[in-house]
Amino acid sequence: MDPLSQATIGAAAAQSVTKKADLARIGLIGALAGMAPDLDVLIQSSTDPLLQLEYHRQFTHSLVFIPFGALLCAIAFWPFVRRHMSFKVIWLTALAGYVTHGLLDACTTYGTLLLWPFSDARIAWNTISVVDPLFTLPLLGFVIAAGVKKSQFIGRLGMAWVAFYLSIGVIQEERARAAGETLTAQRGHAHAIVSVKPSFGNLLLWKTVYEYDDQFWVDAVRAGGSVTVIEGDHVERLDLTAAFPWLDPNSQQATDVERFRWFSNDYLAVDRNDPLLVVDMRYSHLPNEIKGLWGIRLNPDASVDEHVTWIARRSADSERFEQLWAMLKGN
Repeated sequence: MDPLSQATIGAAAAQSVTKKADLARIGLIGALAGMAPDLDVLIQSSTDPLLQLEYHRQFTHSLVFIPFGALLCAIAFWPFVRRHMSFKVIWLTALAGYVTHGLLDACTTYGTLLLWPFSDARIAWNTISVVDPLFTLPLLGFVIAAGVKKSQFIGRLGMAWVAFYLSIGVIQEERARAAGETLTAQRGHAHAIVSVKPSFGNLLLWKTVYEYDDQFWVDAVRAGGSVTVIEGDHVERLDLTAAFPWLDPNSQQATDVERFRWFSNDYLAVDRNDPLLVVDMRYSHLPNEIKGLWGIRLNPDASVDEHVTWIARRSADSERFEQLWAMLKGN
């Protein structure tokens, strides 16, 4: 998730397991340790745009790396807080913050390598958006209150809020999935496996994606008091040979497509408006549209060892925001 969410849950976890009176300092250590795994974003290459995709949420987010990551954090924090805390307490506090990071990321849709190095499966439970103010801001309030009041109980209330909100996400995901499966049955798309993901910043509006007859079908589900389906569009699943007959299978670009396929769990299609752009169908500004937020552009004139180009379309126009708001309101 976003850095603020990771910091607040790391702080709340540290405050909830520590009896130290200075819960403000404890919270700060937990917050910094909670954000530390995302330092993997520094692993980048000026020539290989997919290197960061491979290493973000990889070994620093793995379950087996947690004690070592917490140890590195404790070593970094030790010179600043050694007059107030023993190294053991610093490490345990950092451990409480660090352990939350990968698990929270796995609750999102992006995918996290929790089982590295034993598996390269990207685990994604799809129960919360990568940014959700309704989750983060109340938790931040608990963290601040725990530090000011020096109350471990308030810190535990913060973690109770985390458990409650993520549980709501599980329930909402099941409701949206059921609606998506009903829609596939109505369309006669038997045995289609529906993938469900929350839209940006909320647990009310969900995106459903499934594959049938070599097509990706994308729709939206509003899971309020009643469940409403907002039908979307469909697009052909990527057929690499048909889409790019000129692509050398031994080229770097062909290798990059396979790397992107792994990252995207094979939810790949060619953009309708750009025949050289391969997009990740899991993400879009509107939950029922097929225009991907990011992708890779191939170049038929590239050399055999040249990488693809990374394309991100994160900004949305006012019309899309109005459409999203209308969907959230149920209009």
